[in-house]
Amino acid sequence: MFFAPNQPGHSPAWPVRVFNFLLAFLLVVLLFYFSFQQLNYHWGWASIYDYRQKFVQGWLNTVWISVAALGLSTGIGLFFAAAQRSRVLPLRYFSKIYVEVVRGTPLLVQILIFFYVIAPAFQIANRYQVGIATLSFFSGAYISEIMRAGIESVGQSQLESAKAIGLTTLQTHRYVIFPQALRQTLPPLAGQFVSLIKDSSLLSVIGISEFTLNAREVNSNTYSTLECYLPLAIGYLVLTLPISLWTRSLERKHKYET
Repeated sequence: MFFAPNQPGHSPAWPVRVFNFLLAFLLVVLLFYFSFQQLNYHWGWASIYDYRQKFVQGWLNTVWISVAALGLSTGIGLFFAAAQRSRVLPLRYFSKIYVEVVRGTPLLVQILIFFYVIAPAFQIANRYQVGIATLSFFSGAYISEIMRAGIESVGQSQLESAKAIGLTTLQTHRYVIFPQALRQTLPPLAGQFVSLIKDSSLLSVIGISEFTLNAREVNSNTYSTLECYLPLAIGYLVLTLPISLWTRSLERKHKYET
């Protein structure tokens, strides 16, 4: 009832899994219930309810900003992952510089530089475009390294075998490299996508009306800190949990013995 089977590839029956999941969930609920009970806090949800539209609007802004940044950062990551393996040395070194600079500097600093330096230089006045571009370039560097590592994890013997049976370069990538690289990169990619969604909260420093900024504004008007930030946490969890569950299902689908 409480222990999983030792045999690999075997999982407990679904009633057992459901029972143990509910048990673990109950323990988490009891922990938070006990902690909040010790506060002796008087909740003021009525004042927060008046700002419900502001919460919804901020959450929707976060959704479309995150979706746009996820798509753009994936494209950037693919490009620079390929560029780091390019035979064109200037492109390879430019890609390495981009990855190291972005990963070695705080996102907050990058947002400010993009907004106050780079955007005016290219006459970009829309702060939402700047925010999406900044998030994409920041996350793209990490995605690039994840994808590069996944591609390089494929053994040289497999590439030689693909060449020996007459596969073209495109076919080798399609049937040999990408399926194995996908399996290796799914867990870190899921973590990076989740981090990107949460990092969107930093766009509030340039006045983007996303979820976190709206919650802060409601808090400043109502002085109801817990009532403002608990919905904030739940709203982000609603966005990030489906990504984690989806990637776990993909992991199971693409899992096979090597």
